[in-house]
Amino acid sequence: MKRIILILFIGIISGQEPTPSHFWQSLTDAEKVSFVNGAYSATSAMKMHHQRQVKEQYLGNDNWVRPYYIDRFYEIVDEHISTNVEGHIDIIAKAMDAFYSNSDNANISVMEAIRIVSMVQDEKDKKANLYLIKAQKKY
Repeated sequence: MKRIILILFIGIISGQEPTPSHFWQSLTDAEKVSFVNGAYSATSAMKMHHQRQVKEQYLGNDNWVRPYYIDRFYEIVDEHISTNVEGHIDIIAKAMDAFYSNSDNANISVMEAIRIVSMVQDEKDKKANLYLIKAQKKY
């Protein structure tokens, strides 16, 4: 009987999908820095491309005012990139290590974790804590 319970227990544990925390912890330090750098680059490029497209679409229309939803989109994009680290992406990677060392954060997606960690680095602690609590409840 004990043997069957042990086999079931091992099957349940081994059958679980890896969490974002496991993914992050499986990376080397260089891979972590590269991942964060790639996320930062992609986010910056996306925002720049969107700004260019909006500008080209409404160029020459003196009555056009950029709608709130575009400004809000840019605010959300900016939350994913810390301006205080000044190119030291390794700070974010190390903060991500600390973030995922808490088991409550194990299922939070890597991009959400980058957003929360970046806000903390930019001293937006209240907002970061709010997003952290929401993410912990979600997962």
